[in-house]
Amino acid sequence: MPVTANTIDAHFKHTYSHENGKSFSLNIDTSLPGKGITAIFGHSGSGKTTLLRCIAGLQKIEEGFLSVNGSIWQDRNRFLATHKRPIGYVFQESSLFPHLTARSNLSYAIKRSNNTRAAQTWPKVSKLMDIDSVMEKYPAQLSGGERQRVAIARALLIGPQLLLMDEPLASLDHARKQEIMPYLERLRDEYSFPILYVSHSVDEVARLADYMLVLNAGEIETEGTTTEVLSSINPSIQSGEDLGVVLHASIIERDEQWHLAKLSFPGGELWLRESGDALHQSIRIRILARDVSLSLENHDDTSILNKLYANVIDISNDIDEAMSLVRLKVGATIIISRVTRRSVETLQLASGHKVWAQIKSVAIVR
Repeated sequence: MPVTANTIDAHFKHTYSHENGKSFSLNIDTSLPGKGITAIFGHSGSGKTTLLRCIAGLQKIEEGFLSVNGSIWQDRNRFLATHKRPIGYVFQESSLFPHLTARSNLSYAIKRSNNTRAAQTWPKVSKLMDIDSVMEKYPAQLSGGERQRVAIARALLIGPQLLLMDEPLASLDHARKQEIMPYLERLRDEYSFPILYVSHSVDEVARLADYMLVLNAGEIETEGTTTEVLSSINPSIQSGEDLGVVLHASIIERDEQWHLAKLSFPGGELWLRESGDALHQSIRIRILARDVSLSLENHDDTSILNKLYANVIDISNDIDEAMSLVRLKVGATIIISRVTRRSVETLQLASGHKVWAQIKSVAIVR
């Protein structure tokens, strides 16, 4: 198979037989970006963790091929053992040694790794994960978020060429998830190696991932940039109250009097709550379909600040029989509105019609 320098090329095909008589087939053939975060997304049993195990070398498949940024890890003639693959692996649970402090857990990982520069990278990793204050604590003395930050630091100190993360936030409550999210964003922005991030949470994927690989029953259902995948209407990925799109925007103005910031994106501008971002900083936002209302006229007598002139692309049924999903194009950007079927009828909406999309500033998700 062809090998490229800036991609993860993976081909795995195998059928597993379970003791209960049922079987599961994995049939993957893809070329993923060689940097940034790629989300491996799907519902339980879709094959996410199995694929990650194949990439890690924990699951050996005879009919398999894997190359990472030009380096072949598996083909017909070779199979690089897991301990020889330059990977970091972060699991759902931190898996720290309970009898060792955070510092000793990290020191042990360094001793077991082949990374001769691990000691030099320690200060950077510790600062990135903000764990200096917990170094002398044992795992039982740490919060769930602190344990996962130490576990991520341990994986980074190995000096990986590929970082695998298997639902690293699944064991955390909502508050701890929100606590650790900024650290994962820093990780994405600070390191150039690729990260494969297994998740079934659209919220996590929308905030973190650059690319999505969506699995269903062991096969690829769809793949593409996060913006592309989430701007399509696919009930197996997102639906109902969680349906939304991801936009990449830049801060172009700050209104200190009203504590607002103006964003520019390919298609228009939006106001949202001020969060201390610097001018010209690039940010990622999410607009939920439920927060987009439609109007045939541009009304000034409204509390809604954001009004975007849009073209109706198509209208489809929602899983809720009372609702419709309206895909809109604003400049070069796709957004989705979730409105009642009655509203569609009242406004006589159809493909090609022009409307005003209205979005509350407080509804825009960072």
